[in-house]
Amino acid sequence: MDEASRYLALAHRLADAAGEVIRPYFRADIEIITKADESPVTIADREAERVIRAIIEAECPDHGIRGEEFPEKFGAGEWHWYLDPIDGTKLFISGIPLFGTLIALAHNGRPVLGVMDQPITGERWVGAPNATGDATGDGTASLNGAAIGTSKVTDLAKAKLFTTSMGYYDKAQLEGFQRLSAATSLTRMGTDCYAFAMLASGFVDIVTEGYFNEWDIAALVPIIENAGGLVTDWDGKPLPFNGQVAIPNTIAAANPEIHAKALAILRG
Repeated sequence: MDEASRYLALAHRLADAAGEVIRPYFRADIEIITKADESPVTIADREAERVIRAIIEAECPDHGIRGEEFPEKFGAGEWHWYLDPIDGTKLFISGIPLFGTLIALAHNGRPVLGVMDQPITGERWVGAPNATGDATGDGTASLNGAAIGTSKVTDLAKAKLFTTSMGYYDKAQLEGFQRLSAATSLTRMGTDCYAFAMLASGFVDIVTEGYFNEWDIAALVPIIENAGGLVTDWDGKPLPFNGQVAIPNTIAAANPEIHAKALAILRG
């Protein structure tokens, strides 16, 4: 088994383990803790990440790990995992199954393998390198093993636009988002990582965000790009995965044409 296949199998195993932890807590009476940044966290978030980390440390002790709930583990090699055990905790604690477990593996700072698992609905999106381990965009994207692809919509007036919340934008970003919203056919909010998964599957055309941590987006980059889409910042540059944690703005688009048109409006 080549290295890429080994890590893909491991990523599936990580998602399976996280799902086993998360499912019993869904729609259960559990404590909700408010973190220093005022975001919520639960035992499900922390125990799921703990389980994932334990498996990685046993299987790949030289790999780095950066996750939402625990301090970073610095690796000795060129591989780094990004973990968000429950992306969309507010949805999770509201009993809405649109959250996801995000697991990514980056090689020299570039995410090449991504899994977005929805443990309640049983949906699993995967963006994986090809057999030789080549970079994102040259591999495969799938939902439960079936190939997926992004939409071919290039007319902004027909495009579906999603974002998590307008409250995450600063003043200038909000103005840009509102211009883009006015130019598209519909705008919806509140689905976190699930909107990105729907973009990879061809049902959403553009997703923008005003502020992300690296673990919020790393897993979604290989899925979307291998499905035919693009993920960049609002200047059209690749997102950095260099330990900065904070990514000021993000846009995912179904194809290069609609990406370019959306960027032009966001930048005014």
